[in-house]
Amino acid sequence: MRNVVGTAALLLALALAVTAPAAPGTGTGPDGVWRTDGYGTIVTVDARGMQEYQTTAVSCLKGDFSPAGAGRGTYESDGAVLTLRLTSDAGHALLDDDSAVGHRRLTRIGSLPAACTRPPSSDPRAAFDVFWQSFQENYPFFAAKGIDWQAVRDRYRPLVHEDTTRAALFDVFSRMTEPLHDAHVLVQDGDRHYGVGRPGTTLPGPELDARVKRFVIARDLKGATGRQDFADGLITYADLPGGNLGYLRIADFDGYNRDDDSYAADRTELDRVLNAVLTPARTRSLRGLIIDLRVNGGGSDALGIRIAERLTDTPYVAYSKRVRDDPADPARHTQPEPVRVTPARGPRYTGPVVLLTGGSTVSAGETFTQALIDRPGRTVRVGQPTQGVFSDIMVRYLPDGMAAWLPNEEFLTRTGRTFDGAGIPPDITEPIFTAEEFTKNRDSAFDRAVALLRPAPGLRAPTPRRRLP
Repeated sequence: MRNVVGTAALLLALALAVTAPAAPGTGTGPDGVWRTDGYGTIVTVDARGMQEYQTTAVSCLKGDFSPAGAGRGTYESDGAVLTLRLTSDAGHALLDDDSAVGHRRLTRIGSLPAACTRPPSSDPRAAFDVFWQSFQENYPFFAAKGIDWQAVRDRYRPLVHEDTTRAALFDVFSRMTEPLHDAHVLVQDGDRHYGVGRPGTTLPGPELDARVKRFVIARDLKGATGRQDFADGLITYADLPGGNLGYLRIADFDGYNRDDDSYAADRTELDRVLNAVLTPARTRSLRGLIIDLRVNGGGSDALGIRIAERLTDTPYVAYSKRVRDDPADPARHTQPEPVRVTPARGPRYTGPVVLLTGGSTVSAGETFTQALIDRPGRTVRVGQPTQGVFSDIMVRYLPDGMAAWLPNEEFLTRTGRTFDGAGIPPDITEPIFTAEEFTKNRDSAFDRAVALLRPAPGLRAPTPRRRLP
């Protein structure tokens, strides 16, 4: 079966070579055909909007359409705004997503490859090949997780035939991806989906969040003053009893306005929250701030950076972001792009922070955690390692109508380390919402955070035990 894929790949490569020009186009506006650096994507742009095409060595399938926005070079995409900006060389451009961090780099090509105009095959084997190839060309973590993806193909490809049902194919895809234990990997067929997280962890969800929030309010915030819920209940702030300690719980980095699911609405609500919490009087009086991310379902990395900008007076680099950009070589990446934290205007809190994390801290909750590692001032992480998924999610459509979700990016520390898989470790380990903690009405991580910020008279609060590379 390897030869079948190899032949298809060669035919598609020839088709691309026939239709693509030897040099970039010479247009001076955003309209035209563009190929991304990494991401396996071609986009066509005209007055109507931006059409995505998802490419692999064996396929080119039509993806999402983003209608033109209010401004030239802007496009509406699932609540976010995409902006295509030409560089000084008209043959290249940058694509921004206002809900994300970093940029995608594009190169102008002459025309859409012929392979992108052919109707998709209905053969289940074609869907299998696109599924496998999408991971083969984009997934960054096979080596780190000890997965031989070619061996996975050799095992499962013979199980797929012309008459294989969607249900059976869904089961095959699920078995192929289960050993990755990656919460950013999902097999989707309409409302049906399959994905798993890191062993020993619980992925966040409404039921867990509601249970934990009730527990925290009844136990940890007993006697607290000024408790307020914001962002449709996803953010809670309270002043803890005993004076000058604040508690900020963030359950998500999106979904803050049930009537408007755009990033702009989330950003507006977050700014309202931060202005209400970080008032001039409070930022002057706070001796410590607990930020609770122990149940956080992720969302927009840009919102995490927006919070970090209210927690520093000194600019710094939160992390750098890179993406796989050679389908044949998993060791090849784009140049890492630094994501910077610039102090926000208005009141800022720059004192000690204790960050509570655990295995239910996922995605944007983790990139926010990473953004505070090098925060000037004292930041201590207490609890358990985060889930271990950081990348934006690629949604890749399959010829039969199913879809695969997968990561293709890495978020790097200043020394080039990633925390994918294992998660960001705490400085101080404490249990997080175990059965025993619930049964005994105990919250060891919260109590440790309070003790760190409110040390006994004459004692100095400890600093983190190690600085992560």
